[in-house]
Amino acid sequence: MGSEAVRHAAVMLAAGIGIPVLAALNAQLGSRIGSPVAAGVVLFCVALLGAVAVMVLSGSAAALARLPGQPGHLFLAGFLVAFYVLSITFVAPRFGVGNAIFFVLLGQVISAAAIDQFGLFGAMARPLTALRLGGIGLMVTGLFLIQRG
Repeated sequence: MGSEAVRHAAVMLAAGIGIPVLAALNAQLGSRIGSPVAAGVVLFCVALLGAVAVMVLSGSAAALARLPGQPGHLFLAGFLVAFYVLSITFVAPRFGVGNAIFFVLLGQVISAAAIDQFGLFGAMARPLTALRLGGIGLMVTGLFLIQRG
């Protein structure tokens, strides 16, 4: 694996570590203030401030001018992240962070395989070979074993 791939893997590992932490923190905030939805709004406000700061510091604010010409379906990603944050904030305190994240990971494995197989949403197509399918099967089996243990 090249150095760029190692950097990308490290960033995604950190993002993966952050997902259950995000779930636990926001679930706790939602429980403490009595509203998972309000906790989600707070999370998005803080996230927006952080993203705007990075955009300004990186000098990429001019890219916003190209938004009007983009296909509308690309903006569904915002609804998907809102659904994730609101659902994990509501479900995690009632179902457990581990259980909630288990099903999130299961959904990610299934959808990532479909996106790669068919090259959906402009992604690079990577056929679902027997080896990849076996690896996905092992990941799913591992997820189930972790939850049972």
